[in-house]
Amino acid sequence: MRVTTTAAYRNFSGSVNDVHSRLNKSMNKISSGKAYEKAADNPLAYYEGKKIDNQYLDTLSKLNLIPDVKNRLYQQELGIRDIQSRLSKAKGRVEYILNDTNNADPGLVQTTRDELLAFQQTMANDLNAQYQDFYIYGGNDVSTAPFSLSADGKTLTYTHKFSGDTEVTKMEMTLTKQADGSYKYEFSGSKGSAALDEDQTLDAIVRSMKEQGRMDIGYGTISDRETLMDTYTGGLNAITGLSSDAVRAMDQSDPIGLRSQIKDLLNNSPIGLVGQAVQTVNGYMDGGSKTEFSESLGAIMDTMTVSEHRLSTVYSDLGSKYAILENVEDKLTTDKVSLTEQYKNKLGADPYDSIIEMYSYQQSYQAALKVGSYMIGTSLFDFMR
Repeated sequence: MRVTTTAAYRNFSGSVNDVHSRLNKSMNKISSGKAYEKAADNPLAYYEGKKIDNQYLDTLSKLNLIPDVKNRLYQQELGIRDIQSRLSKAKGRVEYILNDTNNADPGLVQTTRDELLAFQQTMANDLNAQYQDFYIYGGNDVSTAPFSLSADGKTLTYTHKFSGDTEVTKMEMTLTKQADGSYKYEFSGSKGSAALDEDQTLDAIVRSMKEQGRMDIGYGTISDRETLMDTYTGGLNAITGLSSDAVRAMDQSDPIGLRSQIKDLLNNSPIGLVGQAVQTVNGYMDGGSKTEFSESLGAIMDTMTVSEHRLSTVYSDLGSKYAILENVEDKLTTDKVSLTEQYKNKLGADPYDSIIEMYSYQQSYQAALKVGSYMIGTSLFDFMR
């Protein structure tokens, strides 16, 4: 009887499978570019590569996030610039109608009033601007249209759904004539079906102005939240010029003073001032005193200049954030290239060596198959015990 071939076949089969496995590994090395498939191949290099890989993914996620933030800031800049432009035009119309020749003509007064109201409505529309599917001046509430203005320009309503609330809160600011003939906002509101008085409405306004959207985008450190960039600018913050940081600090040190200042700034905001001008012209058209008309519009026009400067500061702050994001984006792009090179050095397979290795195993595998075709010849003795 022939020497039993079962063991020989088994050993040969194992050798062929080993060569085939090495061939597959060499082919995977070429396709993936990785020198090692698992930690056992080279534990030190493998885990160093994993660390680089995690850094790379973190860098990539921030790079993917920055364009959205930049575009949102850019849309906010455009909105502020448009509001500033409308305010400047409104100031020009106020100056025009203050001229005794012009305000003596009822038709010109009516036309000027309509233009001012149109400017005010456009400002409200600017504050409802959207980027993709959320409102850019909504603070932490990106799904609710934040601002609405009554048809006569008297009432400005800020609608907001606070985090954790199931109902929206409405904060209404209604221009009301004062004893001196000027117009100022009176505050009221509601939360669901419950009415809010002035103090409660101001508390809600302060709460909304304190909201922030700090994001880890490569600027600052995640371990210190205050160093991260605040990428949200609420509409009330924009028109008053008070940042969320300033509101937070003042609410700690002087909450009563803060609420008083917010009332003044809202009255002296672009949309508030133009609204006051509209109501003043309305009063004059209804037979009001020309002296009161001129004095009120004169004071409004002077305050419009201050409001323009305040808007310029907000616009500048948004521009600074945009510039910082561009610098961070450039830095992260450089880091991405650097990490790619580090990864290749640690875990990368040399393409030429890998190809040579693959051809070597391929020839070995083909040779083994040929040897096998000669060895594994069936014989009657193969079936005999």
